Amino acid sequence: MKTMRQSGILERILRTGIVPVVRAPSAEEAVRVVDAIRSGGIDVIELTMTVPDAVEVIRDVAGRLGEDVVVGAGTVLDAETARACMLAGARFVVSPIFDAATIACCRTYGVPAVAGALTPTEVVRAWQAGAAMVKVFPCSAVGGASYIRALKAVLPQIDLVPTGGVSLDTVEDFIRSGASAVAAGADLVDVAAVRAGNPGAVAERARLYLQAIDRARSRRHPEP
Repeated sequence: MKTMRQSGILERILRTGIVPVVRAPSAEEAVRVVDAIRSGGIDVIELTMTVPDAVEVIRDVAGRLGEDVVVGAGTVLDAETARACMLAGARFVVSPIFDAATIACCRTYGVPAVAGALTPTEVVRAWQAGAAMVKVFPCSAVGGASYIRALKAVLPQIDLVPTGGVSLDTVEDFIRSGASAVAAGADLVDVAAVRAGNPGAVAERARLYLQAIDRARSRRHPEP
């Protein structure tokens, strides 16, 4: 059963429709990328544990941006790391794997867990264990949007977030195939552009993603 806090965070993720996966070689660059993405209109960010001092970066971003951005922790592999991230201000926790202890820890703190899975059996196990959404990873390796469509045909009740292979060229297909949201990495999170002093390129790409998601949703649910 979802708490009111979980439901509010999930609504933000679902409304935005995209979770940028921020990986960067330094904490400073990660923060600059977050600011560029936010300026493009995306208000949900996943900061991965591969970023140096990731927990402190989460604390900084969450404290500075407050309610303007929903900050999540990504590449979380265990409950101890999940707890540290939530105490630092992470409002959702994403893992590339299904770890029951991590999901249980998130539920204790009233924070949505997005567990990783690939096969139908793994997807259902993650959902039954209490995952708020299921991250289908690596989605591109098993058919991309067509795989999401196949999963949703038999598991329509589960919110799926495909990761891997999401780009401006494919995002509309993923949404039309039934993805509740998508997670985008390097195609959106262009650290090199920010490093070169061109954060506007990342902001513009963020805007293009949001426009593509809106188009896909309008076609999936046409007006009567």
